[in-house]
Amino acid sequence: MRATGYVLEYHLVSYRRTWRGSALSSFLLPLLTVLGFGVGVGAYIADVDGVPYLDWLMPGLIASTAMQVAFGNGTWPVLGGFEWRRIYFGQAAAPLRISDILDGHLAFVAFRVLTTCGVFLLVAAGFGTLHSWWSLVVLPVAVLVGLAVAAPVFAFSASIQTESYLSIVMRVGMIPMSLFSGVFFPIEQMPDPLVWLAWVLPLWHGVELSRAATLGLPAAWPVAAHLLVLFVWAGGGWVLAWHRFRRRLVV
Repeated sequence: MRATGYVLEYHLVSYRRTWRGSALSSFLLPLLTVLGFGVGVGAYIADVDGVPYLDWLMPGLIASTAMQVAFGNGTWPVLGGFEWRRIYFGQAAAPLRISDILDGHLAFVAFRVLTTCGVFLLVAAGFGTLHSWWSLVVLPVAVLVGLAVAAPVFAFSASIQTESYLSIVMRVGMIPMSLFSGVFFPIEQMPDPLVWLAWVLPLWHGVELSRAATLGLPAAWPVAAHLLVLFVWAGGGWVLAWHRFRRRLVV
């Protein structure tokens, strides 16, 4: 755990020098998203399940933001750690295990998800969309969603040598998942095959848990089932990432 902390410290120190580049998107984007989708589009949409559309939309946006932050931090930075900056090779030359390198970077991703979604939660509170103190549970759910997305993305990024594949994954993976996982409309409105796909993917489970926490409504599945799917994605992705990191770093 101490070695993992050293790797996390490295990423935090690096981020201290570059955080201004992401501050605008991390703090302003949540506000603009709420104004555009929740207030603007929401003015033309009736209540969903008896809840104002803005209130219904907000937890989905927080979960979707967790996914986007995790994806962004698990793609080009990881590929760059192998191909461009090659920081992973330097860390592997130190007395660090593969699990230390991987866990430290994933911990940094969790930190980025927590801080960004924390700002989003404050924006949600400012708009009066939080109906329960259980809304605080949204933050650990967001971190879990982030890890469920980041871990398999780490594995993929460690398996490639050119960034062109990352753009493909964004177009065929992240964007469709953000659109068809119940963030903007109930998945029951989609054809059955797309509903089944949403059940398999991690984002829908994070959306359902976040919505249940902020609105006080029951989730579509038992909470334990939603958590199980997220843990399977995070744990399975970690195993795959560990093997890919080991193959690249251990000669």
